[in-house]
Amino acid sequence: MMMIHNKNTYKMSTKDIDICRLADLDKLRSAPKLNKEQSKKLLNELKEIIHKSDWITIGVMSPTLRKGLNAVRRIEEKFEYNEMKCITLPSSDGPIFLKANQKTGEIHARIEFGLGEGILISCQNYDNSLISKTTGPFPLDFFD
Repeated sequence: MMMIHNKNTYKMSTKDIDICRLADLDKLRSAPKLNKEQSKKLLNELKEIIHKSDWITIGVMSPTLRKGLNAVRRIEEKFEYNEMKCITLPSSDGPIFLKANQKTGEIHARIEFGLGEGILISCQNYDNSLISKTTGPFPLDFFD
């Protein structure tokens, strides 16, 4: 007997996933909508990891540069980081991928189509034996 599957059979909806810890985000291409309880749990878990790291890098997939930069500025405020400087910015409008490095204090952004939407955070350490892990995607307003 042959089974025929609709092309949507294997699509995973964020509604189908119970997000209750950071690892639950690993399978997602775009940030899920989170309720206040989920956000609180995830933020508490994230804070522990960030406070154990020496610095972070931030990746932002955003429909606009303004929204992407705003997401970085909220993270800087939340964790009391120095404001990073924009070094490379796109010359046209469009969806962007932005990378901010707390260690260098630099932000680089480029137009990039076909990405999801959200914030990715990688916790870095001077000790190379410690594995850096990228966490996310978090909603663009997660740190508001």
